[in-house]
Amino acid sequence: MSLLQVKNLRVEFPTRRGTLVALDDVSFDIAPGEVLGVVGESGAGKSMTGAAIIGLLEPPGRIASGQILLEGRRIDNLPYEQMRQIRGRQIGAIFQDPLTTLNPLYTIGRQLVETMTTHLPIGPAEAREKAIGWLELVGIPAARERIDSYPHEFSGGMRQRVVIALALCAEPKLIVADEPTTALDVSIQAQVIAMLKTLAREKGTAMMLVTHDMGVIAETADRVAVMYAGRIAEIGPVREVVRQARHPYSQGLMGSIPPLDRRVERLQQIDGAMPRLTAIPQGCAYNPRCPQVFSRCTGERPDLLDAGTTRAACWLYAEGARNV
Repeated sequence: MSLLQVKNLRVEFPTRRGTLVALDDVSFDIAPGEVLGVVGESGAGKSMTGAAIIGLLEPPGRIASGQILLEGRRIDNLPYEQMRQIRGRQIGAIFQDPLTTLNPLYTIGRQLVETMTTHLPIGPAEAREKAIGWLELVGIPAARERIDSYPHEFSGGMRQRVVIALALCAEPKLIVADEPTTALDVSIQAQVIAMLKTLAREKGTAMMLVTHDMGVIAETADRVAVMYAGRIAEIGPVREVVRQARHPYSQGLMGSIPPLDRRVERLQQIDGAMPRLTAIPQGCAYNPRCPQVFSRCTGERPDLLDAGTTRAACWLYAEGARNV
C-alpha cells in the first residue's frame, strides 16, 4: 500500500489578471521505504508540489482541487493546527537553505529536544540522549560536545546535517526533501545522499526528493517523476528513465548529462525556455520546444500514457499516434 497518494492535484494563484495554474492534474504515490525523485527545470512545479504536500503553500496559492492522502487519510483540507502537528510528527521537511529551518537563537540541542518532546512520548533527558544519537548518525563529529552549540558555529554542510537530523528525529513516515544538497560541496553531497538513502531503507521512510540534479536522482531514487510546466511529463523506474527516456523532454534532460563511458564533442541542448504561467501553450505545454511535435500536440493536452516500462504524457504513445 502507498504511504502517500497525490491525486489530480491542482494548485492555483488568483491574480488581478486571472487565475494562474501552477500545478495541473498532478498524480503520483510513494510506498514506504521508497525514494521518488522529482526533477525538472526551474519553474516546473517541483517545489510547489512539495509545499502543497507539507501544507506550506505561499498565499495566495491554494489547492483548488485534487486530494493528498497520507496512509489513506486526507491531509490537504485539514485546519492549520492539525496540519502543523502532522508536519512535525508524520512528515519531515528538509529545505535547501538550513538557515531558514534552524532558529539562530537556540542551540541545536534545544531545537532537537523540543521537536522530540513535542511529537514523541519522551522526556527532555531521554530526548537529549536521542538527539546526540541523531547527530552522530548524520555525521556530526564529537556530537556530545557540539550539541550545545548554536547554528552559526557550524559550517554550511554541518548545518544541513543538523537540519536532516531535525527532520528525522520525530521519526516521520514521509520526508519531503527540497534540493537538500544544492548548498553543499560535492564531497559532502555524496555523503548526505548516501545517508538519506540508507535511512529510507532502514527506517522504511518514504521520501520525495526534489532536485534539478539528475546525478543525485540516479544515485538515490527508485522512481523518478519528470515535471514540466506544472504537470508530470514522465514517471517510471529511475533506471529506465535515465537509460531510455520516452518523453521528448525527458530525452532532452538526459541528453544534457555528460556520459562517463565515452567522449562526446557536444551535449544535447533543449532550445527555448520553460513557459511562464501566464503563457502556457495550448495542447502539450512542451510543443514549442519539441523536436517530434505533430498536429495533435498543439491542440490536445495528453494525459500519462503507457510507454513501455514508464508512463509519458506524450501523444507519441497513443494508438495510431501520427495518423491523427
